[in-house]
Amino acid sequence: MPETSHDIRTLNSLIASIIDSIDGYTESAEEAQNSRFAAMFTESARERRGVLAQLQAEVARLGGNPEDDGTTAAAAHRVFINLKSAVTGRDDQAIVNEVERGEDHLKEKWEDAAADPDLTPSTRAVIAQCYESVRKGHDQARDLKHSLQAS
Repeated sequence: MPETSHDIRTLNSLIASIIDSIDGYTESAEEAQNSRFAAMFTESARERRGVLAQLQAEVARLGGNPEDDGTTAAAAHRVFINLKSAVTGRDDQAIVNEVERGEDHLKEKWEDAAADPDLTPSTRAVIAQCYESVRKGHDQARDLKHSLQAS
């Protein structure tokens, strides 16, 4: 059986980021004033839960313990954003900007993992399959941000 510890660590890192993404979308849906944005963020969180389940299943298949918590950095970031919003007020443009910033980070992390030459082909295939959700979420957030800036 091939060594899987690197694959498991990489997948668990992606899992933590996906959990952060789910939390971010859930919070954004709750904060959004525009019901269309709230529905879009809720759907994105739902889609990411599917990615989470797929990644966790792969870690378990490899014999690892799937991550079930987000990153400490993301939790700290959310606390800061909540504090900032309490002081400055929160509008949909600010929420969309934060979502887009998070999606930029997630997309970069995913692309780095996909380019890792030390991953097994099966892990790389799972990452590539799940990347579709990441790419779609990134592009949607980017396009929404640009459309709001143009208004």
